[in-house]
Amino acid sequence: MRTDRLAPKCGVEVKGVQLAKAEGETLESVKQTIYEHGVALFRGQDDFTPEQHIAFAERWGGIDINNYFPLTEAHPEIAVVRKKADQQTNIGGAWHTDHSYDQIPAMGSILVARDLPPSGGDTLFAHMGAAYDALDDDLKAEVEGLEAFHTADHVYKDGGLYAHTDMGDDLRGQGLKTGAVHPVVIRHPQTGRKLLYVNRAFTIHFVGQTREESLPLLNRLCDAATAAGNTCRVQWEPGSVAIWDNRTTWHNALNDYQGHAREMHRITLSGEALAA
Repeated sequence: MRTDRLAPKCGVEVKGVQLAKAEGETLESVKQTIYEHGVALFRGQDDFTPEQHIAFAERWGGIDINNYFPLTEAHPEIAVVRKKADQQTNIGGAWHTDHSYDQIPAMGSILVARDLPPSGGDTLFAHMGAAYDALDDDLKAEVEGLEAFHTADHVYKDGGLYAHTDMGDDLRGQGLKTGAVHPVVIRHPQTGRKLLYVNRAFTIHFVGQTREESLPLLNRLCDAATAAGNTCRVQWEPGSVAIWDNRTTWHNALNDYQGHAREMHRITLSGEALAA
């Protein structure tokens, strides 16, 4: 197993591993690589069938069934992240981290490229350990001990953000209610590294403050999170698989392939309670 950095502080490309066969020490090495670098890209995984996708996720640990995305008919463990050629809106086209609105957020995702546009459709990632490390000491002191409220209701509910787009009819779970409180700075459960844990999409306000009172600090943190030195770009090609850690990263699916379809298959990996 070899790794090449995608950027100095975020992401690696892993070579010499076939995920369909990865287990034991190889799987543990893959896990540690993702915990540390946030996201790992694996190319040449052309034999990674839906059945092998599921089997790999089960070897990793538990699977969370996505409440919002369409599911494949034959394999409900697999969510379909799809934009049709005639649609203008894509899923995940803004900076966010998945499932921060859950009481126990998902650990991460295994995303497999199934149908790609001729160009475009890359995914950006930002490393929240690098983001925290780059905060000045005064800002670190300001967020120490803070907690924040997260929800997805404004995004997915009836009348929410997606309901006003051509993606609205494709999604599920419009009647769900979500909400969770997490520390603004968490320690990674496996590495112990301090991570900034807010995001633009789902973090609404700090505990004890209104949305309006929270926005100045929240915007400062979010701007710092996506500073150029913290980010990397995953460029998709057939046979590509990306695995990322939701605690360690944000991501943003670029919507720059109008007139073309893009379909990815995603399994969400179960996580654990977060702590400061």
